[in-house]
Amino acid sequence: MDLIVTATAQGLLWGMMALGIFITYRILDLPDMTAEGSFPLGAAVCAQLIISGVHPLAATAIAFLTGTLAGAVTGFLITKAHIPGLLAGILTMTGLYSINLRIMGRANLSLLGTEKLTDFFTRFNLPGQFDTIFMGIILVVIMITLLVLFFKTELGQAVIATGDNEKMARSLGISTNQTKMLGLMLSNGLISAAGALIAQDNGYADISMGIGTIVIGLASVIIGEVIFGNLSFVNRLICVILGAIIYRFIIMFVLLIGLQPNDLKIISAVILALCLALPSIRNRFNLNFFQKKELL
Repeated sequence: MDLIVTATAQGLLWGMMALGIFITYRILDLPDMTAEGSFPLGAAVCAQLIISGVHPLAATAIAFLTGTLAGAVTGFLITKAHIPGLLAGILTMTGLYSINLRIMGRANLSLLGTEKLTDFFTRFNLPGQFDTIFMGIILVVIMITLLVLFFKTELGQAVIATGDNEKMARSLGISTNQTKMLGLMLSNGLISAAGALIAQDNGYADISMGIGTIVIGLASVIIGEVIFGNLSFVNRLICVILGAIIYRFIIMFVLLIGLQPNDLKIISAVILALCLALPSIRNRFNLNFFQKKELL
């Protein structure tokens, strides 16, 4: 039971990161490796601010803002320097490694004995990890609500149109450079905020905690889409969160059957490869329970 609760709590927090991946991967149709740098960036900024005495809620909000700056750098490289998206993300990710080390001053920062967001729920004497679950549900509901409201606006629709057909969006008068920049900033802001939350939940920030982030995020998005099929935009966002939780259960299961924790990265890669291969399996064997999805 404890493992189930822990997997659910971790899935909710990682789900916020998956929402950020969803924006670039599915909405903007842009490969963005910045996530592997912006995730530990959020953790580093949040941990350093909390240790300095800043309230954890404010520290998390500032972590979100620093993530948007990282996304803006990648957006600048893509739209102004005309560097391919994948390479631009790798360049930003590489630069962020040194910046994160500068922020933390060393490779690992402990949050032992400091006030964290989950401490707010401790006054209710909840069982272990239930405080993280309640915090995760509240934050996920807020984030999904804000994202849905944003993507229903004219600006949000412009971001979606840019990802669907950039040439057509440009012919309609949409500044696709601005919408790409905005999407990358929003995506990396969410990823950075997720890094801040997971650092608080783990009790430390580490320079290497971003390694494999992009694989986990993609796996969460794909698992949600494959399992739950053709859905509305709102439900797709919810399924991204559910995909992150299911991914955590899969990881928990493979550890329970005796695989080594050191093999988690290759396990994650195999899970993602299987999920990505499922649409091809559907087409090959004419399986109709996997449906193509459309945005809004």
